[in-house]
Amino acid sequence: MEMKFCQSCGMPLTNEVLGTNADGTPNEDYCIYCYKDGKFTQDMTMEQMIDHCAQFTDEINKNSGQNLTVEQMKEQMRQFFPHLKRWKN
Repeated sequence: MEMKFCQSCGMPLTNEVLGTNADGTPNEDYCIYCYKDGKFTQDMTMEQMIDHCAQFTDEINKNSGQNLTVEQMKEQMRQFFPHLKRWKN
């Protein structure tokens, strides 16, 4: 099965963390931290989202087996995020 990622923060999507639509049904594109009840939980720019996600660098490293610095993580996100639905122009 193909791994799906939150189209706002890039977090791997599993059924446990799916966001919700306005009618309460699961949203297949966004995680619960970014999207709840049919709207984004926070109004922010892509760069603000990158800064927000960078605070989880240690946890991401632990889960992925990487050992990236916060700056390296931010650079990866700057490459990846423009391809996500929320940030595409």
